[in-house]
Amino acid sequence: MPKMYIMAGCNGAGKTTSSFAVLPEILHCKEFVNADNIAVGISPFNPESVAIEAGRFMLNRIDQLMQAGEDFAFETTLSTRSYVSLIKKAQALGYSVQLCYFWLESPQLALRRVKSRVAKGGHHIPEDVIIRRYYRSVDNLVERYIPVVDKWSVYDNTNKKPALVAEGDSMVPSTISIPEIWYLINKQTDVMEHYNQPVSEFSIKVLAGINVYMRKLIETNAALNQTMIVGDGAGNVLEVPAKELLAEYEREDAEKLRLQ
Repeated sequence: MPKMYIMAGCNGAGKTTSSFAVLPEILHCKEFVNADNIAVGISPFNPESVAIEAGRFMLNRIDQLMQAGEDFAFETTLSTRSYVSLIKKAQALGYSVQLCYFWLESPQLALRRVKSRVAKGGHHIPEDVIIRRYYRSVDNLVERYIPVVDKWSVYDNTNKKPALVAEGDSMVPSTISIPEIWYLINKQTDVMEHYNQPVSEFSIKVLAGINVYMRKLIETNAALNQTMIVGDGAGNVLEVPAKELLAEYEREDAEKLRLQ
């Protein structure tokens, strides 16, 4: 059965960067259709000016891949409802649709992440757009996309170590790993029923891939003596030297070796 992977989350959530590790290395998916990358290819110095054209190109490429029955992935903020019909079309063609959602604890963290990215040469997004997309993204995830996909998983990408929040293969989660975050996202009252249930092999693999990428990203930024934007788990946004984050990883590695 061919697979469609949806890599979703607000701006700054780490969708693109995580996808480059997760898709080819973990999920063995070689086709990643990304409208932002397409726009940069069309107009490297002003990609925002060709956003509509890039979006059309992306949808055409997705249609080609679906007609060929190939595995593929695409990226979206889920800030619109437009992909619901695409998902249903893919399912009618025999696709299994799997949604990976990267969550951040606040729109303020998303703003800081995007600002940091722009300082390193990334594309600019207006603050009001980032905030609007943040809330619409979470709402659409729960109300529109989880009900229609075949499998879904939500990852907290706030801190230096990503974590699985919840996963499921229907509207009801099969497991909830971090109930307090799932409550924030979904406002459901039955989270404890699924607390710490066994996690699927799919989510374990994706999470492993995200963590591998995050370690590489920290090492790269540490080598360049740069800072990184992370949350502290208490709703605060911090700018931390990458060398400090790398030192934490190395201390944890040493402790694991000591306990073996």
